[in-house]
Amino acid sequence: MTTRPKGRTADARSEARAAPTARTANARPEARAAHTAPTARTADARSEAHAATTARTPNAPAHAPAAALAARRRPRLASAPTPYLRLLTATQFAFNIGFYAVLPYLATHLGSGLGMAGWLVGLVLGLRTFSQQGLFVVGGALTDRYGPRPVVLAGCALRIAGFGWLAFAGSTATVIAAVLLIGFAAALFSPAVESEAAREAVRHERATGSPRAHVLALFSAAGQAGAFLGPLLGSLLLLLGGGFRAACLAGALVFVAVLAGHARLMPHRERVRDVPEADTAATTPTAQPGRPALRAVFANRAFLLLCLAYSGYLVAYNQLYLSLPVEVQRATGSEAALGWLFALSSLLVVTVQLPLTRFSARRIAPRTALITGLAVVAAGFAAVPLTPAGPRGLLPAATFVVLLTLGQMLLVPAARGLVPDLVEDRQLGLATGALSSVSGIAVLAGSAATGALLDVSAPVRWAVLAAVPLTGAVLAFTLPAGRGGKEPGARAVAG
Repeated sequence: MTTRPKGRTADARSEARAAPTARTANARPEARAAHTAPTARTADARSEAHAATTARTPNAPAHAPAAALAARRRPRLASAPTPYLRLLTATQFAFNIGFYAVLPYLATHLGSGLGMAGWLVGLVLGLRTFSQQGLFVVGGALTDRYGPRPVVLAGCALRIAGFGWLAFAGSTATVIAAVLLIGFAAALFSPAVESEAAREAVRHERATGSPRAHVLALFSAAGQAGAFLGPLLGSLLLLLGGGFRAACLAGALVFVAVLAGHARLMPHRERVRDVPEADTAATTPTAQPGRPALRAVFANRAFLLLCLAYSGYLVAYNQLYLSLPVEVQRATGSEAALGWLFALSSLLVVTVQLPLTRFSARRIAPRTALITGLAVVAAGFAAVPLTPAGPRGLLPAATFVVLLTLGQMLLVPAARGLVPDLVEDRQLGLATGALSSVSGIAVLAGSAATGALLDVSAPVRWAVLAAVPLTGAVLAFTLPAGRGGKEPGARAVAG
């Protein structure tokens, strides 16, 4: 008599235990799916759509709620940037306004205003370039160690002091000291801002699905807009009779405004530590925790190949200042048209950069954009001896400028977007600075070599120059395709 009730009780208890267990088992996949759905976003919109679709449980109703439908929608490429990204973009714009209000008029001031010999003017300009590009790696390392805020603020303060000093410098020694200070200031704040832009572009990509290349293209376009407006500001001051001193003081005032804005708006915390541990996992075996940062970065084969490929672009871009003036002089008898060609380049970047990046980010992988950009740059060099001379003989030079600028707009956001995929997040500042420093050294060595080509015939010179970015494109074939984030499950864009 007592056995049967006990059996029923045991069965009931089993069913009671099984019911919540079954419900829990059914609920857990849903909870896990709901938890992982927000983190499944990648730069490839199809991956996000697939992740959002698989997040639904088999028993989900056909009429999914509006939130689930919105999650499955393809993300828009031009989603609004965060306030911090807007701050970084505005920073790049302001930096270049202040800098280019002074730089174009420095050589004339040193030669005509201070009476320096030509070789001394070249030395001063070379020291400025070296103190900036060559020391980018220092600014990047300091950014990784102390965070971007103190490095950016220190760089702005040094730039203000440098411009103020240069405005009143009258001897060779004081001019060189002021110029070195101006260059070192950029070596501090530029890697900090550029690495933060790359890091925030990755965050924005994961949060919205908007490709990082679009954010970095906006960053580049803002810099070009500043480079376009800066000389106009300097020219206006010169026309108003203020002279070179007024241009320097105006540049210093711009950086006073930047310093005040960042002191108020830039986060106090070290933003590198905000990145989740899963995001700091190295994508290459060379970036191992505990190894010295310099060794980890410079032993990274993929990153060094990116540096070499990017160096090919910078050596080619430097021909705007070396080979293009020779071509314009040969074609027109003077260099008066150079200003119009530089304005053409800046206007192309300001107007075409964002649409071109939207197109490339939607359809091709970062590596493909890098290779294509280098190939377009090479085509620009090859086109010079092949393009018939147009109005007043400037058509070959204009063709070169257009193709070089188009290639730049394709490859620069792609190269910067690849850096976070190749190094650890905590070494991103160092890697960003190293990319510029290695490329700057290559430009320094390449300028001497390409300068020797100025005496050879034009077809030979332009053909040899075309081989430089073409070699970079071949090196870029060995790089990873690039992807929309560092998540292990992220899928690379086709291409």
